[in-house]
Amino acid sequence: MATWPTTFCPLAGSYQETPPNNTIRTSMDRGPDKVRRRTTANVRPVSFKMLLNKTQVAQLDDFYNEDTFSGADPFDFTHPRTGASVQARFVNPPAYQDRGAAMYEAAVQLEILP
Repeated sequence: MATWPTTFCPLAGSYQETPPNNTIRTSMDRGPDKVRRRTTANVRPVSFKMLLNKTQVAQLDDFYNEDTFSGADPFDFTHPRTGASVQARFVNPPAYQDRGAAMYEAAVQLEILP
């Protein structure tokens, strides 16, 4: 299994994590809605941005295309908030925005697997 390169770190203030919505709500004719748990295992979406040079952009592209087979395979990832070793996979390909001076902002969307 591939491992997220340690040279790629989130920009300060760019990290976002959303707890999964793991319930199903059903409206009743009368009284409160019924709510039940959807599953015992759910993915946790995370997103962040990184500032990369041209060489690092090529490394991230190689990691995405070759190591994770265009995002199909999971990889080992150190959770930025907890520091725990988890398995993750790409939700979308990395998106790049030119920041000038041969630097690029890479937006990454991952899901932490159960």
